[in-house]
Amino acid sequence: MPSWTTQLAENLLIAVGRAGNTPEAALVDRYLKRLRPALRVIEIPDGNGSAGEIKRREAVGLLGALPARGFAIALDLGGTAPDTDGLVQQLAMWRDTGRALAFLIGGAEGLDASVLARADTTMSLGCLTWPHMLVRVMLVEQLYRAQAIAGGHPYHRSGRP
Repeated sequence: MPSWTTQLAENLLIAVGRAGNTPEAALVDRYLKRLRPALRVIEIPDGNGSAGEIKRREAVGLLGALPARGFAIALDLGGTAPDTDGLVQQLAMWRDTGRALAFLIGGAEGLDASVLARADTTMSLGCLTWPHMLVRVMLVEQLYRAQAIAGGHPYHRSGRP
């Protein structure tokens, strides 16, 4: 079975907020350099106004950056929370759609209902609330880990010592 990364279309991470020159950005870059093919990051400006207005404005940016045929995976607390092997399997199924994968990360207020409605699926990184910049780090590390597992690379150590 081919690796989930052999997809021809460009995979994207579309996220609210500017990472800038932060420790989180350095960690994201560390894993992005290891992913093949590359995962392109598109940053959407933070919204302003009331919580509802912020989510609405950020949704316009997120949905505007999403390719029309992109397979949208919204990171949301209400999504499924796969274990590592489950993520490897999900990535293979998503890849088999033949569509570019687009991971969507909202800002501090979360994702607007319009983004969740457009999403092909939702995924959670667990029931804890994480800062959205750390979500980027955790997501790209897990994508690299899934790639390593699919390729038989020893990066991942399953089970407990």
